[in-house]
Amino acid sequence: MFGRVDRRVTGSLTVGVDIGGTNLRAAVVDADGKILDIEKLPTPSNVHALEAALVHAVGCLQRRNEGIGAVGLAVAGFINSQRDTVRFAPHLPWRNTKVTQRLSTRLGLPVELEHDANSAALGEYHLGAAQGAGTWVLFALGTGIGGAVMVDGEIYRGAFGTAPEFGHLTVMPGGRACPCGKQGCLERYCSGSALALTAQDLIATGEFPDSAITREFAQHPEEISGRAVVRLAREGDQLARAAVEDIGLWLGRGLSLVQDVLDPELIVIGGGVSADADLFLDQAESMLNYDIVGAGHRPVARVKTAQLGGDAGMIGVALLARKHLGSAA
Repeated sequence: MFGRVDRRVTGSLTVGVDIGGTNLRAAVVDADGKILDIEKLPTPSNVHALEAALVHAVGCLQRRNEGIGAVGLAVAGFINSQRDTVRFAPHLPWRNTKVTQRLSTRLGLPVELEHDANSAALGEYHLGAAQGAGTWVLFALGTGIGGAVMVDGEIYRGAFGTAPEFGHLTVMPGGRACPCGKQGCLERYCSGSALALTAQDLIATGEFPDSAITREFAQHPEEISGRAVVRLAREGDQLARAAVEDIGLWLGRGLSLVQDVLDPELIVIGGGVSADADLFLDQAESMLNYDIVGAGHRPVARVKTAQLGGDAGMIGVALLARKHLGSAA
């Protein structure tokens, strides 16, 4: 699949780094896709600090693990078709930056660059929930929404390398402002960060005066986190449960758009938020089946949660980076 390389020649390990809008996670991965070690840092907000954090994380892993021969970067942003430049990333500071060249020079290692959702899709296709699938879609819920399309084992990238951007489909014209510069994007209503925004809106309605969220955050609603909403929803808090239900409805609407446009056989729900899919996935599937064109008269994709969870991006891009090991032999 990705091939084994003799440790004596180039090293047999690679590092996969998942650079999200909130956290940067780097993992040492072997030829079988097994994670051996992880380093985690908050994602810095400026270019100098971000690149320094990457160098630090990889350096820490190198000191603890012998035989690292290449690094893969999974980035939440627009990447050019040559996959050496980050054109734009809504949650990251790079703008038209030749990331592979800059980081390879600083790390002294070959660097592979890939979109984070494509990286996760590769992981799930080779080792996770999408093994054997022909036409399928990864719908990744994290700080925002990532997406990937695979057809017969190949990533579909579009003409300019930026497809697909499910999270930035406008679903509410004039709605919530998005870091991408638009308003009303799907990820502003269906993501980890959207949970907090929806909770803030629900506090403002005054309909949940007895909610723990209202009592704790009414004076400072901007401090609400998606994690807090999920935790309290599991404890039965009414406002938190309403926020999670809203996510389920928006996810179903988003999946119905995916089904109508791409007609996949499988949709895999990934990203960090997928760990709590039991709270909203049934509702999302019901909305998917209700909202598609020709509902009740056509096949609909199976919906599964990612088997590799939040590690899929690190694993996928680390396996992708293995091609550099062979080139040095």
